[in-house]
Amino acid sequence: MNGRYLGMAAMALAMTAGGQAQANELRDAVSADMPELMELYRDLHANPELSFEETQTAAKLAERARALGFEVTEGVGRTGVVAVMENGEGPTVLIRADMDALPVVEQTGLPFASTRTATPASGVTTGVMHACGHDTHMTAWVGAAQQLAERKDEWSGTLVMILQPAEELGLGALAMLEDGLYTRFAKPDYAIAFHNGPAAAPAGTIEYVPGFAMANVDSVDITVKGVGGHGAYPHTTRDPVVLASAIVMKLQTLISREIDPLDSAVVTVGSFHSGAKHNIISDEARLQLTVRSYSDETRDRLLKGIERIARGEAIAAGLPEDMMPVVEVEDPYTPATYNDPDFTQRMASAMRTRFGEDRVIERKPVMGGEDFSQFRRAAPGDVETMLFWISGTPQPMLEALEKDGKPLPSLHSPYWAPDAEKVIATGAEALAGAALDLMPRKGG
Repeated sequence: MNGRYLGMAAMALAMTAGGQAQANELRDAVSADMPELMELYRDLHANPELSFEETQTAAKLAERARALGFEVTEGVGRTGVVAVMENGEGPTVLIRADMDALPVVEQTGLPFASTRTATPASGVTTGVMHACGHDTHMTAWVGAAQQLAERKDEWSGTLVMILQPAEELGLGALAMLEDGLYTRFAKPDYAIAFHNGPAAAPAGTIEYVPGFAMANVDSVDITVKGVGGHGAYPHTTRDPVVLASAIVMKLQTLISREIDPLDSAVVTVGSFHSGAKHNIISDEARLQLTVRSYSDETRDRLLKGIERIARGEAIAAGLPEDMMPVVEVEDPYTPATYNDPDFTQRMASAMRTRFGEDRVIERKPVMGGEDFSQFRRAAPGDVETMLFWISGTPQPMLEALEKDGKPLPSLHSPYWAPDAEKVIATGAEALAGAALDLMPRKGG
């Protein structure tokens, strides 16, 4: 790939004594921008929008990008934004932030807490909250954009900064790609993003995972058929509850007896519904599953195993062919997030030089999902990617965890209120610094 290996070699030399001076200067510049960035953060937090409804958010941030000199296109993948800055020869670097909020009633007690309501696809009106911290991601994205626009004499290449919709649905990245992200705009050599979160580390700590970092996420629906009747006369029925229960129990053997113990996988039955009255045996039961894996091979084995078990248990129960369970796998699914190991280690090394050894640590992968994975899968072998985390744990929460073992609120909790200032300052510097490391000006 043009410029890739020259760029990585230059990156290895970037953080010399002169590079460290540049890092300190970048940090000071981000610090000077923080009052304005925090004002933006509070506005974004107070005015969240649900997936594929991020119209006001997108317009607000697109206007800022235009003012910085980016060529901005709105409405990519429905509500996504693409901001491009061409600055001579060199690699193309994509920086992503996600925009959508969640149908959660905020209970943080913040003075700028969201009071917004909306009616999502479920049809139930609910509060709306940035309970996953995407407001910090967007604000850091703006902070990085400001620094890179002001430092055009320090880098050479093409910067593609995107605001992605609908990460919470796992659909936004794919929507942007299907709308021509890699054909209408420059296809990246590198793609970078971060996610805030609660962690047993001080706010502003960077965490990373080489290789598989987050899981394939599949949603599976199983409709179990039966013959209903009176609960007092079960012998006259084919009870779908009993059959569905057997399927639930047998599914656990997929993990315990069919997947290598050193391979990670999850099959969780999150919903089991049948009938509406005590003394009536229904003619149908419905199961809803979430299935997690890392590799494509393990995913395929799990999905085939679910279908085989459902069918096998139905046969064992004596159901005829026309009453076999129906297994439906939601499409599209969210693929596993894979951080290219060599690229990730190089970026982590540069971050350690920039932030210090204590602030950049390797962590274990998790079974959550993130559709940032789509940006790598859309161009296998052409785009190297890294998604990293920034701890947002406020100091009082960290002290309570260390002293009393009080658990941290999770992402998506109505109580999650990160130390936004430290997340944003770290995120803006890390994103801008990564772009400068990947696109050094020749002779600089």
